[in-house]
Amino acid sequence: MRRDHFTLTVDEAGEVAPPALVLTYEGPAESLTDRLTEEDGLLEDELVDASFRMKSDDPEGGDEDVGESGTGRGVFSLTHRLTGEYILEAGADAADVHSLVDAARAEGGTYRIRIERPDEEAVVFVTEALLVYDVDGNLRRKDSLIPSGVEL
Repeated sequence: MRRDHFTLTVDEAGEVAPPALVLTYEGPAESLTDRLTEEDGLLEDELVDASFRMKSDDPEGGDEDVGESGTGRGVFSLTHRLTGEYILEAGADAADVHSLVDAARAEGGTYRIRIERPDEEAVVFVTEALLVYDVDGNLRRKDSLIPSGVEL
């Protein structure tokens, strides 16, 4: 399963709040399904962590204003909270991630991650956290969604 198997879009004003980050998958169905399931079924919302990291080959990758200006590209990833294993990665525009963060803040800090799979029902995770990192791996708190009460 590769990054180019995914297309990432943002639905800020969906018919149902909260906003959604939509990942359309076009690769081998069984490899994604394997990563989204455990012995007892699909992963639960609380077992999924989302993050976005700017890519170092972006001309503005190290610029302090990347998150605010919404320029550049990076990698969106989902990981298993308990094991740290990558579930998936997808290329993303910083502008899309920034618009999702803004829309989620306007809706109380919650957003959906919708994974559309070929020939299977979409998987939806509802979460409040999205950690945004610069090219050096430093957390950009002002550009991230960090639920209240969570200390990093």
